Amino acid sequence: MSDRVGLVERSLSTPTREEFDGRVDEQATFLRAAIDSGELDTEDFAVGLELEVYAVDDDGRLARIPASVFEACNKELGLHNAELNTDPDPFTTAGIEAQAAALRSQWERATAAAGDAARELVLDSMWTVPPTDGSHPYLSAMDDREGVTVPRNMRPAPRYWAIDRDVARHAGGELSFDVPGATVEFPSILFESLATSIQPHLQIPSTESFPAYYNAAVRTLGPVLALATNSPFLPGDLYDEGTDPRALLADTHHELRIAAFEQSVNYTDPPKCRVPEDIETTADVVSSVVADPPVAPFLSEWVDDGDGEEFVDNFWEYDHKRGTYWRWLRAVIGGDPVDGAGDGRSIRIEYRPLPTQPSVRDIVGFQCLVCGLVVGLVAADHPLAELDWAAAERSFYAAVEDGIDADLAWVTADGDRTSDSETIFAEVFEYARRGLRERGVEPATVDRYLAPIEARWDAGTTPSAWKIAQVRDALDDGATLADALARMQAEYRRRSRDCETFADWL
Repeated sequence: MSDRVGLVERSLSTPTREEFDGRVDEQATFLRAAIDSGELDTEDFAVGLELEVYAVDDDGRLARIPASVFEACNKELGLHNAELNTDPDPFTTAGIEAQAAALRSQWERATAAAGDAARELVLDSMWTVPPTDGSHPYLSAMDDREGVTVPRNMRPAPRYWAIDRDVARHAGGELSFDVPGATVEFPSILFESLATSIQPHLQIPSTESFPAYYNAAVRTLGPVLALATNSPFLPGDLYDEGTDPRALLADTHHELRIAAFEQSVNYTDPPKCRVPEDIETTADVVSSVVADPPVAPFLSEWVDDGDGEEFVDNFWEYDHKRGTYWRWLRAVIGGDPVDGAGDGRSIRIEYRPLPTQPSVRDIVGFQCLVCGLVVGLVAADHPLAELDWAAAERSFYAAVEDGIDADLAWVTADGDRTSDSETIFAEVFEYARRGLRERGVEPATVDRYLAPIEARWDAGTTPSAWKIAQVRDALDDGATLADALARMQAEYRRRSRDCETFADWL
C-alpha cells in the first residue's frame, strides 16, 4: 500500500481520532497559556496575502497545470489551481509596496512559466468555460487507489484525499450543490475548486486587544464583500436543462463562491463553514477550534513538513485542525518573523470571503481596504461592534446574493443603526483611509490602492455586475447561455491582462 493511501486510511480510523482529539485538548492549554502570558504580543501590525488562481488552455478552457509551473507558484486543491503567497511585511507604506512588488513578481514568474507550458493563469473567481470533457465529468471523475476512492483531478495529497473522504462519509457519499439555475450532485468536494479567492492577513500586536479587531472585522464582511463580488456564473454545462437564461440573470447570486465552499463541506453539525461568532477573550479563538467537529485528523509524526519551528511544533495537531476551521474569518497563531514587527510568535486575522480580483493592483487594494478598515475602526473606537451579530450575518449573505446593491447593516460613528448604502460606504472608505493614516501610509499609496475600489462604488458596479451585463449583451445578440458565458470570459481575460485595475474597465 502506498504511503499516501495508507495515510488516508490511518487518518479516518477511530484510534487516530481519539489520539488527535487528546493532543488538540492538551495543545489548547499550551496556547491559552501563551495568550495569557502575552507571548503572542508583537512590536507592530503586519500584513500578508494569499492568492488563488486557475489555468486555461489556448482555447480558454479549464486545463490542468503542468508540474513545471509550480517552480514559480504553489499547488492547490484542483489540478487546475495554483496559489501565490507573500511573506508578511510591516503595515507601513514600505510594507504595502513590498507586498505589491512581491505579488507582482510572483505573478509575472508564474504566468511566464504557464505560458511556456501552453497555459494561461487567470485572475478570476470562478471558471465558466468547461474543460474538454465537460464540467461534471471533470469534477466527478474518481479513481480507485488500492481500495480508497479519490477524485482524479484533485491534487494527490494525503490531506486533501482524507478531507474529501471524511466529508463524503458525512454526506452519505453524495454532495449536493444547489444554486439558482443548477442543482447538481457530486461524489467529492472537488466542486469547491470551481472558485478561487484572496485572503488578506492582519497581524495584531496586542493579544489583549485582539477581540476588538476580530469582532469589528466580522461586521465588515458584508460591505467589503459587496465591493468585491466576482462569481455570478457557473460553467454553462452545469446549469439545469431548460434553465431560462434571462431568469438566471435576475436570480443568480453575485458571489457563487460562497455557496460552492459552504455546500462542499457543510455536512457536520454544526456546519463548519459559516460566519464566526463573536469572541469575548482572545482565548475564545482557541476554544472555538477545539469545539469544531474534526475532519481528517493527522498526527505530527506522520508528516515531515520541514518547518522546524519549535513554537509551532508545540501545537501541530491544533494547527492542523485550525486548517479545517472553515469560518469566513479566523485567527491564526504562529506566524513568521517580520523585521520591525515581530519575531514570529504572533496572532493574526485571516479574512477569507473575498474572491480573486481582476488585477494585482485590485488585489492589493482589497488588502489595504480590509486591513485599513479594521485598524481604523478600532483606532477610532467606532461603535460598529454594537451591531448585533445576527444583523452582521444577514448583511454578509445579502452581499453574497445581491453584491453592491445588497441590503446591508451598519452602525454609524454617531451610534445610529443604518441600512443606507451611501452612509455605509462613506464610512467604509473613511475609516479604511483613517486606518492607513494611523499606520503612517503616505497619501499617494493610499490613493493608489483605495481609489480604484472607491471607483466601483461611484460607478455602482463590480466585476460580478460587469459579467452579468456582458452575458446579457451576448444573449441580446442571439448567443446561447454557454456561448454568452464563453464570450464574457474571453473579454474578462483580455481586460484582466491589459488593464491595471477593474476601474479602467468602467
